[in-house]
Amino acid sequence: MTGSSNPIPHVLGTTKQLGNSDLQLTAIGFGAWAIGGGDWQYAWGPQEDKQSIEAIHRALDAGINWIDTAAVYGLGHSEEVVGTALKSTNAKPYIFTKCAMTWGADRKIVQTLKKVREEVEGSLRRLGVDVIDLYQIHWPLPDAEIEEGWTTMAELQREGKVRHIGVSNFNVSQMERALKIAPITSLQPPYSMINRTNEAEILPFCQQHGIGVINYSPMQSGLLTGAMTKERIAKMPQDDFRRNTKQFQEPQISRNLDLVELLRSIGQRHGVEPGVVAIAWTLHNPAITAAIVGGRSAKQVDGVLPAATFRLTEDEFAEIGKFLKERP
Repeated sequence: MTGSSNPIPHVLGTTKQLGNSDLQLTAIGFGAWAIGGGDWQYAWGPQEDKQSIEAIHRALDAGINWIDTAAVYGLGHSEEVVGTALKSTNAKPYIFTKCAMTWGADRKIVQTLKKVREEVEGSLRRLGVDVIDLYQIHWPLPDAEIEEGWTTMAELQREGKVRHIGVSNFNVSQMERALKIAPITSLQPPYSMINRTNEAEILPFCQQHGIGVINYSPMQSGLLTGAMTKERIAKMPQDDFRRNTKQFQEPQISRNLDLVELLRSIGQRHGVEPGVVAIAWTLHNPAITAAIVGGRSAKQVDGVLPAATFRLTEDEFAEIGKFLKERP
């Protein structure tokens, strides 16, 4: 397992069924985007595999029962690291991954839904598993290929290559098109108190149609963890994609860091970090089944483990809502 001498609190808490599946998920799952390492288009900067494996083991030892990765993360490397971690643990987490972002020898990413069957074989091999618990279309691009891609996904499910099929970053009309072909187990959208674009239409649609939701970036790519500062952002590696996103630049960054201080004050009442409060805010939405939480080290995982059980009171949720309304 981890080999750590530190006691690991078991934080399983209650689980929640994901959409039309038989999967019962802990409130948070391990997100494996950042552990893909550096030197690719959407990297988080350099990452040591040893630290990544320790982070995964820490989460699993604490009772987190699902891991979400994607073929494109590190151009296959994230899946390989997850596969390595699985070989050295007795835990049997659900494994989720994604397709439709491919690459060649030039390492340039190409978005296509015409190679789904080929892609699933690569993911199974890298992960070292016989079946993928949830296979997701990463992006609905090209839009014209959605029907072809979703038809193949349904075929893979019938063949037993994957247990359940879902989508990521789809809008309502795209989900409606997919539903004409086969049921959707889940949607994976971005959702945080900084990015609420899916709140008005997409999340209610999922509720109405029994589609589970596992949201990504509940801490807005680390911005709401409580560890981010303007100085740290200025020192980020050149291959850290966050340097070029508007939420990490002025004028948004000053407002966002003020928001973090509010989260910190709420968290201090309960002995939890600001990031835990940020995750709890997303879980407060009844459409959300569970949240994807990244971790690049065992220490980072320890900081967010309380999010598996911590919940905001209605007064605390309203306190955050007041800030968001006054400083949109």
